[in-house]
Amino acid sequence: MARDTGASCRLCRRENLKLFLKGDRCYGEKCAFERRPYAPGQHGQRRGGKFSDYQLQLREKQKVKRIYGLLEKQFRRYYFLAEKQKGITGTNLLILLECRIDNVVYRMGFASSRTQARQLVRHNTVVVNGKKVNIPSYQVRVGDMIEVRESKRKIPVVLEAMETVARRGIPNWMEVDKEKFRGILKAVPNRAELTMPIQENLIVELYSK
Repeated sequence: MARDTGASCRLCRRENLKLFLKGDRCYGEKCAFERRPYAPGQHGQRRGGKFSDYQLQLREKQKVKRIYGLLEKQFRRYYFLAEKQKGITGTNLLILLECRIDNVVYRMGFASSRTQARQLVRHNTVVVNGKKVNIPSYQVRVGDMIEVRESKRKIPVVLEAMETVARRGIPNWMEVDKEKFRGILKAVPNRAELTMPIQENLIVELYSK
């Protein structure tokens, strides 16, 4: 499977926003975005000025892609799925991304980053409703129970993630039992509950051209 193998911290600097791609490190002094809050490259500090509408739309699309760790083809597929659903296309898109199993595992605190969550899913660490799921794009539905397999509950990365999840908090549309390493998706989030600095209308405008 294709994936982005570049430096994660450069992505945050390029988008001029902390994307929390490296878990707990993003909260500490070693965070590259905190030390160098400007675009990467030789002329990174000189970049700025007024952007065209297309540039703003493109950057917003790139930002959301990088937050959820998707490639262009994957992201485009989610957009067209969102477009076919009833309701607002931009909101539908964000909900589809939020309900990916790798994102849900991260949100529930079983992993410190979405990249780490994706790896846990791939390695058969997570079960949904008692059944093994190893596809990161699996869509979690309301009422589904996500659980870390009993044999995997002592993995250091899982224990560390659960200790530090308080920094970012657990969304109120999820219910997590830390002692039993399980959580339930209580409801689909509405747009007001998705507090990330995303302007999904710019993405819709980009793909509507």
